[in-house]
Amino acid sequence: MNAGTASSGSPLDSSYSWLRLSIALLISTLGSAGMWTVVVVLPTVQAEFGSPRADASLPFTFTMIGFGAGNIAMGWLADRFGIVRPLMLGAVSIALGYLCAGLAPSLWIFALAHFLIGFGVASMFGPLIADCSHWFLRRRGIAVGIAASGNYLAGTLWPILTQKAVVAYGWRPTHIVVGLLCFCLIVPLSLALRRRLPAHEAAAASARASSARADIGMSLGMLHVLLSVAAFLCCVAMAVPQVHIVAYCGDLGYGVARGAEMLTLMLGFGIVSRLASGFIADRFGGLPTLLIGSMMQAVALALYFSFDGLSSLYIISILFGLFQGGIVPSYAIIVREYFPPQEAGMRVGVVIAISVVGMALGGWAAGWIFDLTASYRVAFAVGFISNILNLVIAVWLLLRLPKPRMAYA
Repeated sequence: MNAGTASSGSPLDSSYSWLRLSIALLISTLGSAGMWTVVVVLPTVQAEFGSPRADASLPFTFTMIGFGAGNIAMGWLADRFGIVRPLMLGAVSIALGYLCAGLAPSLWIFALAHFLIGFGVASMFGPLIADCSHWFLRRRGIAVGIAASGNYLAGTLWPILTQKAVVAYGWRPTHIVVGLLCFCLIVPLSLALRRRLPAHEAAAASARASSARADIGMSLGMLHVLLSVAAFLCCVAMAVPQVHIVAYCGDLGYGVARGAEMLTLMLGFGIVSRLASGFIADRFGGLPTLLIGSMMQAVALALYFSFDGLSSLYIISILFGLFQGGIVPSYAIIVREYFPPQEAGMRVGVVIAISVVGMALGGWAAGWIFDLTASYRVAFAVGFISNILNLVIAVWLLLRLPKPRMAYA
């Protein structure tokens, strides 16, 4: 069998692969509630605890820290035992986190509870994306894009649902119900992913990866570091509008409901971006896809810096979603192109972990800058500069690394 093709009867790109991907997308959509409910309740929690904007941004920061740590730990666990154990552990962590958040007597307890939520959500992002990538060869790029879309699909659904529930029942009961709902649905769905990839397919995947990284021109460790730094920089930039668009609209007098709508549009069109980036990656590879997404994200950030009218913000939020949605999945594709598949969960997890440190720092820094300047203009400028640095690394890697042998082109 040629290393670049799947054998007849192979489970790769099969009907089971697509069924498995569909279940993974549903799990990710449910579990990723923990990434977005905290953004919607930020103004409400700030008002209840009487805290400054920077402190009110800490729950999101703790969510991202837990998400980062979880991607590494859950990725390591998935590489050794399969994806079911990390998903089960993630469901428990999410439920406990939401329960603690709903009962929190102070902002700090509320923030710490979001570490548990973020840690649990992590099992449904990096490790789940890596797991799905093992079941596809010719359509790996689009499969990764679909798997990664669960995070953004959650962003189109959960902010609106959370906003309505908070208005009707309060933020505390809302948190408790969301946690219980995630646990009760994710646990049985996870059991559908118990099947493991056959040993001969895993061996063939190792051979393909070894061929793709021939003559790479640098150590795998150095490449991993550079990808992680690039992910950190792009996500510092990405966090400014994603974390603060709801509060930003409230400050401008448009109301938090308008901000929630913009976040929904941003993440909804981010799904389109992730699917489109998958098609691009299947044709051209991960690095060109990363470069395109990073360039377009810089354009969107420049627009946020220049316009703040209500109609303009709706349009820019749509463009931001279209431009940046495919960036993070590109890192997972690059890892699968150049690194051993048996290390995919951990390698993808580390890159995602560093990226969410960038999200955490970017989200907190934007709030801190707002407290200093009473404006988000400087925060958008800082995000733009960070994005330019990410572009520099992406261009250097594209020029330096040989084009991978596209086993799935």
